[in-house]
Amino acid sequence: MKERIGSGRNQQLTVAYIGGGSRGWAWGFMMDLAMDPDLCGTVRLYDIDRPAAERNRVIGEKISAHPDAVSRWHYEVSDSLKEALTGADFVVISILPATFEEMRSDVHLPERVGVWQPVGDTVGAGGFMRAMRTIPMYVTIGEAIRDFAPEAWVINYTNPMSLCVRTLYEVFPGIKAFGCCHEVFGTQNLLCAMLRTELGIEGVKRQDLYTTVTGINHFTWLTTASYGDLDLMPLYAKFADKYFESGYDEGGDKNWMNSHFNCAHRVKFDLFRRYGAIAAAGDRHLAEFTAPWYTRTPETVTEWKFGLTSVDWRVEDLQHRLQRSDDLISGREELKLKPSGEEGHLLLKAVLGLGDLVSNVNVPNRGQIPNLPLGAVVETNALFGRDRIEPLYAGPLPANILPLIARHVYNQENTLTAALTCDRKLGFSTFMNDPQMAWVPMAEGKKLFDDMLENQRAYLPEKWFE
Repeated sequence: MKERIGSGRNQQLTVAYIGGGSRGWAWGFMMDLAMDPDLCGTVRLYDIDRPAAERNRVIGEKISAHPDAVSRWHYEVSDSLKEALTGADFVVISILPATFEEMRSDVHLPERVGVWQPVGDTVGAGGFMRAMRTIPMYVTIGEAIRDFAPEAWVINYTNPMSLCVRTLYEVFPGIKAFGCCHEVFGTQNLLCAMLRTELGIEGVKRQDLYTTVTGINHFTWLTTASYGDLDLMPLYAKFADKYFESGYDEGGDKNWMNSHFNCAHRVKFDLFRRYGAIAAAGDRHLAEFTAPWYTRTPETVTEWKFGLTSVDWRVEDLQHRLQRSDDLISGREELKLKPSGEEGHLLLKAVLGLGDLVSNVNVPNRGQIPNLPLGAVVETNALFGRDRIEPLYAGPLPANILPLIARHVYNQENTLTAALTCDRKLGFSTFMNDPQMAWVPMAEGKKLFDDMLENQRAYLPEKWFE
């Protein structure tokens, strides 16, 4: 890492934010930076939607000038990846691959063959097609980082997480990239709630727990969990049995009926009862990695007490975010600083040498999960320290869980190969090899594959259609 102005705290940093027009992640990241006294510098916003990045520049400057801000950041908009990346110490990537119309095809076209996807951005028919158009974008980004910021640390937030990070390493093996996801945090918070409701232990934060994280993004598992000297696995077994039928209602705005993103944790409880480990992601993600036990019909989804996130809802939510952007810029909405709950800025500090930190992270497998292929992107805990990330040994996946995860790991490797080579035959066989497609006749699957691929045409190499 190159020398920066200052040493220790208050270092002048340059952060390149790819997808800098983001109406969600970017605002949270800006607030986290403004509330951290140890960091300051410049954030370069780059987005193919330049007006969106310009608007975020104004919001970023407002956040930095807020009276409650304890550090000062300058925001500027870059015209190119080269301009954004040159001289950057850190790169944050948070993009929407294509538009909501392509996402509409991802999520809803498979419904015609009886495949219902709560999210559709990681695995399944929707995840595969999202990967097809995202991987070429990440090839471009990875090459640009190689050429203009080879020493920068790179934080990815874009889905499909595993394949985005895997593509960066395929393009530039020397890259220092990792993927951050907050899904594990939710399950750790559930364990804190369990301690409160079942044992009356108040005030436990997720950071107070020790958990062994293993698996792949959005299909992560906790194989051990403890609080001090208390083993939480036996308590969770009773907790899962107690709330299996009713689901666990955390109340208020966390009730599963009040949000597209909440759940009653029935899928988690069922997976624990089947496999003896704690599935550590939201139910809407977990349900997409198995056979259609939880998603056979919309009514099945409701029975399991989580929701299908429609693209119509996402479009409506975007309109609310655009209005909020207008209101923040005009002053109609008072700007209030609050932490995002993400750990990106803390990980940034750790690799600067401002305190070691252990967190779950998506990086290539170097043996931290010894019974998965080396080089495949996996999610485990890692120790973040000065200019280093050291994945922590999670041990072999339990024998009964290994087949569930390994299938997706090999599918993801084949997805990457298909995307890089435009191999239609490999693409189709991988598309059909997903467990969600098990019910679909081959002829219907082929028609679906062809139609969904055609809907990505504007974002794919022409070789796919020769």
